[in-house]
Amino acid sequence: MHLFLQHSKINPSTDITITGSKSESNRLLLLKALFTNLEINNVSNSDDSQYMLKALKSDDSTVDIHHAGTAMRFLTAYFATLEGKTTLLTGSQRMQERPIKILVDALRELGADIEYDKEEGYPPLRITGKTLKNDEVRLKANVSSQYISALLLMATKLKNGLKLHLDGKITSVPYINMTLSLLNQIGVETSFEGQLIQVKPYLDTVSKTLTVESDWSSASYFYSIIALSPVGTQINLSTYKKDSLQGDAVLQAIYKQLGVTTTFEGSNINLKKTTTQLPDCLNLDLANAPDIAQTIVVSCLGLQVNCNLTGLHTLKIKETDRLEALKNEINKFGTAIEITNDSLHLLNPKLLTPNAIIETYNDHRMAMAFAPLALRTEFSIKEAEVVSKSFPDFWENLKQLGFNTTES
Repeated sequence: MHLFLQHSKINPSTDITITGSKSESNRLLLLKALFTNLEINNVSNSDDSQYMLKALKSDDSTVDIHHAGTAMRFLTAYFATLEGKTTLLTGSQRMQERPIKILVDALRELGADIEYDKEEGYPPLRITGKTLKNDEVRLKANVSSQYISALLLMATKLKNGLKLHLDGKITSVPYINMTLSLLNQIGVETSFEGQLIQVKPYLDTVSKTLTVESDWSSASYFYSIIALSPVGTQINLSTYKKDSLQGDAVLQAIYKQLGVTTTFEGSNINLKKTTTQLPDCLNLDLANAPDIAQTIVVSCLGLQVNCNLTGLHTLKIKETDRLEALKNEINKFGTAIEITNDSLHLLNPKLLTPNAIIETYNDHRMAMAFAPLALRTEFSIKEAEVVSKSFPDFWENLKQLGFNTTES
C-alpha cells in the first residue's frame, strides 16, 4: 500500500485506545506456554505477538516467525527445552540476516542442541529440545537485551535455575527489569546485582491473571503528533500505569522538553501541547530506550530543533539498519543528518521539502515515525501496511485524529 499523506490538521481533543505492549505480551505468552494456568488480558494485536502465539500453539516441525525478532530470540530458548521435539525455526530474509550466535552459544553452553540450517551465526535454526542440565553461563551484554530475556524466561524450567554472568555494558536495562518483574509477579525468585542475574527454578503451577499495559512505543507517535501541533491540542491514550515496566515510558520526560505535558487520569494519559518554547538542541542517551529514536529525531526535524542521540548501537541489527534508513529518508526532506555506528546528529534542520516518497525498509517504525510530519507538509509512504507488525490500528487512529490520507 502506497499512502499519500496530505498536509493535515488534527482534532483538538481525541481519545485513542492502544492495545497491550508487544514486549510485555511476548514475554507473558512464553510464560503462559510454560505455566498453562496463567491468564493474560490486553494482549497486543501486533503481527509479532500473533506470530508468537501461533508458534507456541504449533505442532509443526517448521515454524516461520517472519519479521518477529523478539519471537525468534524467545522461541530459540523455548524450543531448546522441549524434550524430544525437533523444530526448524526460520523467518523472513531480513530475519536470516540478523545475528543470533551469542544466544545460541549461551544455550549450547547450558546443554542445548542447536544447529544452523544455513549460514553459521544466523537463522534458520534446527533445534532439538532436551533437558538442559547446566545452570551457569556468561553472555555479552551489549548486543541485545532480548538474548538475556530469552535465557531468563527459559530459566524457570531448569532444574537448578540459572546464574547469568553479563560481560560489558548492559544494553536496555529496563527490558531486563521488565522480564524479571513479570517473573516475580508469577512467583519466581530472581536477583540482579552488578553483572550477575539469578533465577531460581520454579516448578509450581501458576493460577494468576495478569493484564498487559498498553504499549509506550506506540504512544511515542502520538507524543510526536502533539509536539508538532498548536498549543492546547491534546490526546487521551489508554491503558497506562504510572509504575510502568516499559523503558519507553521515558517519553514523558523527553517530550516535556518538546512542549508536551503528560497527565495521568486513572488508567489514561493525557498528552497536551503546552508551550512553543523549545531547546536549541535535544541531547539524549537512548541506550535504555533505542526504539523511540526514530520518533524523536523526526519530531526534531518537524520542529526544526537540533538533536544528538547516542546509545543507538542496537539499531543497526533491527528490521533494517535504522541509522542508515533515517539518514536516507531525512535527506529527502532537505536536511542533512550525520550518523555513526551508535549515534545520530541532526544539525540545522530546514523547512520541510514537500512531496518526499519515504521508503519503509520492511520496518514498521519507519512508517509510523515519519507519519506525524503530515502536520507540517505532504508526502508519501511506501508499503505503509508494514505498521501491522506492532500497531495494526495505526492508520485508522490517525484518520480518527483528522489526518488526510489517500491509498494507491
